[in-house]
Amino acid sequence: MPDSDIVLAGKNLNKCYVDKGKKLQALKDVSFFLKKGEILGIVGESGSGKSTLLRHISCLEKPDSGTLLYKGTEYTGKPPAFAGTFLQMIFQDAQMSFDPRMKMKKAVVEASNGCSREKLSHILEAVGLDEGLLEKKAGNMSGGQCQRMSIARALCSDARILLCDEVTSALDVTTQAQVVALIRQLQENEGLSIIFVSHDLALVSMLCDRIMVMKNGECVEEGETSKVLGNPQHEYTKELLDNLIE
Repeated sequence: MPDSDIVLAGKNLNKCYVDKGKKLQALKDVSFFLKKGEILGIVGESGSGKSTLLRHISCLEKPDSGTLLYKGTEYTGKPPAFAGTFLQMIFQDAQMSFDPRMKMKKAVVEASNGCSREKLSHILEAVGLDEGLLEKKAGNMSGGQCQRMSIARALCSDARILLCDEVTSALDVTTQAQVVALIRQLQENEGLSIIFVSHDLALVSMLCDRIMVMKNGECVEEGETSKVLGNPQHEYTKELLDNLIE
């Protein structure tokens, strides 16, 4: 694979926390890559290291060792604002990610360097929201509307990489399907590269081009989604699939 196809990569990432004198290895020699225009799914049970990995990718935390690269250039240890120039995080609880005192017309563009009204209108249309919602605050919107608005906020920043951290887990089944369809549509129409973290293997199987399976801070299996799920090699992946079938 040409290096030019890889927009984001991590090599041999390690992170250890200490809690009450006990060491917890949250990331163990984790390596990954994300190609331009693809959706990479990261799956695993709670505590597997999925969200920890996203925090390191977005520079909210710094690894003990290892490197992070954007288009081949290392950015390990840079401030979050630096990472925010090329990637944006979409959080699990979209409503809580907004300032409850702030109307959407301000909240959606606060992280961008300037988003014109024309561009904002185009983005709202892309995520299926009415411009009238810009006059509302997060507390006056549904969960699905807040999640779509958080996606709009990410797009206002001109980020070409989206990090989606359990973005559907707080939504009902119908809204989940709508948000997943929206993410796929944006990936296809806007050429975005997306990391989609979820514990829902069925959801990942429908959405993602490649899949990375994590357990206890390690990547235990990685590859094209159809191959990994169609012929899993690791026992843990097999267990996840067995639980899905049950």
